[in-house]
Amino acid sequence: MTKYLRVRHCRGLSLLFVLLWMLSKTGSGQIHYSVQEELDKGSFVGNISKNLGLEPWELAEHGVRIVSRGRTQLFALNLRSGSLVTASRIDREELCAQSTMCLVKFNILVEDKLKIFEVEIEIKDINDNAPDFLTEELELKIGELTVPGTQFPLKTAFDPDVGMNSLKNYHLSPNNYFSLTVKHVSDGTKYPELVLERALDREQKEVHQLVLIASDGGNPVRSGNLYIQVIVLDANDNPPVFTQSEYQLSVQENLPVGTTLLTVNATDPDEGFNAQVSYILDKMPGKVAEIFYLNSVTGDISILKSLDYEDAVFYEIKIEAQDGPGLLSRAKILVTVLDVNDNAPEVTITSLTGSVLEEATAGREIALINVHDRDSGQNGQVTVFVLGNVPFNLEKSIDQYYRLVTARSLDREQVSEYNITLRATDGGSPPLSTNIHITLHVADINDNPPAFSQASYSAYIPENNPRGASIFCVTAQDPDSIQNAHITYAVTEDTIQGAPLSTYISINSDTGVLYALRSFDYEQVRDLKLLVTASDSGNPPLSSNVSLSIFVLDQNDNAPEILYPALPTDGSTGVELAPRSAEPGYLVTKVVAVDRDSGQNAWLSYRLLKASEPGLFAVGLHTGEVRTARALQDRDALKQSLVVAVQDHGQPPLSATVTLTVAVADNIPDVLADLGSIRTPTDPEDADLTLYLVVAVAAVSCVFLAFVIVLLALRLRRWHSSRLLQAAGAGLAGVPASRFVGVDGVRAFLQTYSHEVSLRADSRDSHVIFPQPNYADTLISQESCEKSESFLVSHDLPETKGDPNLLQVSIFLYWNIIKNSYATVVIIKI
Repeated sequence: MTKYLRVRHCRGLSLLFVLLWMLSKTGSGQIHYSVQEELDKGSFVGNISKNLGLEPWELAEHGVRIVSRGRTQLFALNLRSGSLVTASRIDREELCAQSTMCLVKFNILVEDKLKIFEVEIEIKDINDNAPDFLTEELELKIGELTVPGTQFPLKTAFDPDVGMNSLKNYHLSPNNYFSLTVKHVSDGTKYPELVLERALDREQKEVHQLVLIASDGGNPVRSGNLYIQVIVLDANDNPPVFTQSEYQLSVQENLPVGTTLLTVNATDPDEGFNAQVSYILDKMPGKVAEIFYLNSVTGDISILKSLDYEDAVFYEIKIEAQDGPGLLSRAKILVTVLDVNDNAPEVTITSLTGSVLEEATAGREIALINVHDRDSGQNGQVTVFVLGNVPFNLEKSIDQYYRLVTARSLDREQVSEYNITLRATDGGSPPLSTNIHITLHVADINDNPPAFSQASYSAYIPENNPRGASIFCVTAQDPDSIQNAHITYAVTEDTIQGAPLSTYISINSDTGVLYALRSFDYEQVRDLKLLVTASDSGNPPLSSNVSLSIFVLDQNDNAPEILYPALPTDGSTGVELAPRSAEPGYLVTKVVAVDRDSGQNAWLSYRLLKASEPGLFAVGLHTGEVRTARALQDRDALKQSLVVAVQDHGQPPLSATVTLTVAVADNIPDVLADLGSIRTPTDPEDADLTLYLVVAVAAVSCVFLAFVIVLLALRLRRWHSSRLLQAAGAGLAGVPASRFVGVDGVRAFLQTYSHEVSLRADSRDSHVIFPQPNYADTLISQESCEKSESFLVSHDLPETKGDPNLLQVSIFLYWNIIKNSYATVVIIKI
């Protein structure tokens, strides 16, 4: 009963210990499984969903996956069943060689929670390998004088399995001369040796065929054979002997290929051929023969390929020394590889976010990063940091995991894409580092309205533009991207001179180009003020306005317009009067013109285009004044015809012309006598009528002049007779340039002096009138008025205004010629 209670107590303690161990494992985040090697792909290993506290269907939802450090993945997740299964066949011997405990470690990441669980799987050995001698035959040469009991070392077998499945026993095939003994060393290695039981006789039997059998302890038992051929020789009874049975040395992993590590030496007390020693590298499993080389003559051991501390820390090299006949001895070389800082840190991006909104706050996770260094000690201590002045930080997670997060909110308009460089540096001397680059795109939000480059714009368009012509292009920039930066343009509706603005201007909503919908006239519309709106396509949309002033530029589309002398409406031709006594520079008349254009297009210049007497008259270039260029002479014709051209300064220039007829005479009869020559008769009857009319007018003028002379002699006795003669001879000297006479039926007005003559063709009457003085001419210069003032009859005879003896003479001439009749009335009033 006491024994039973003791057993129950022990079982309870064991159960409690197991429970505490499981709790400790769970708290540390470690999961442990065990699985046999050589299982088929997809074999069940463990219920990972249960250990993670999740349902099978939640594995994919939480982003559960296996994270390894670059090696071939041996296990996989079955997301349907929630189980951990084998990804392929697992060979324990390839994975862990002869290690007693074979463990595979990796991490499982729960991505959405950023949790890491360490998984440890023990690979259990099965008896899948038989012992192997690595060679099928062995030849031994034994001298016939060898004494019984002599032991001959044999090749050892190698079994990659461990535990009970490893090599257990050696057996020798039955024979009469040899037996087998097995030596055990401290590390558990068994060395078979052939023992000579009886003396050999070469003459009786020269060769002995033996079989050495090596078997393991597995179930079923596996075995391997070594076929031994013993050749009996003469008198070689001493094998070579090494100076040390075990050599130890330490080397750095960065030694160059070909470096000699050690020279071994073995001696043989025999002589001659029996004392010739050769060195042999014992065939060993693994990569020893590929890494080390033993010179069979000198005993030098060198390296064939670079050592790597991360691949193997320790090597055990077995060597043999064999004399000429074949006796041999063994020794071991133990090589320890020392670590140097020859591995840069490894940086792995476990999880990455490709883009982030610019409105994201500080602390937003960007990536999960794992760092690892294959070196050991200080060489394997890694620090990681962000290079450059970028708004990102690294935060330590668990184990060697780091989180890359934003340090502040981002602005896409300042930086739309970040090239983040992370550097991992180890603690070696010199330190090694690794850079990794992460590209992060900043996603846009509509936080910027369109912006114009100027606060206001001015555009210019020449008048008479074609409809649909492009006027101007406004452009706005939006620092946002894609749809948030797509800008449309519009013009705010307004009215101009009572008409909608949309009838004048249109705008392309996509390009911002403004077009004229009508042809502008500078003389009607000189400028337009409008407001252009630029709106983006964001949600909600943002917009901005800019003012635009469009100025219509004047074009030379209006020819000069002549105001004076104005063309009469009845088709007559104007005539200007100039006295023969006029001095050079005398103002005959002035051509007045205007241009509806502006600026240079309205600058006018005057020039004499054609004259019947070249050199007699000159026209002011800018004033349009027609002046005498020289003194008038008797030989100059009474009628002078001038063509004056008025031209603006536009491109191309436009011009207008006016024809002036200047009558040159010192007295009224001369003017009247010349009137008949101004009109060319259309038929012989009209020519005769005109001749009669001229004669009649001349006669009346002579009577009138005689009367004036007599009257002046009676009323102005104090005047000198010579002056009276001068006044009578210069009666027409004061006629200014603005007086004009109608010829061939054109009415003539003498605006400022006491003469008016007209011939009216429409009524078949001709009328000559001398009215009272009139000083209404504003175009006559003050100088010319002063010169002619002494010749005015009304000034010289003021007392005659109230005289009842005022003379009136009226002569009426009537001609009736078949179909045409003319009535001429000449009225002379004083």
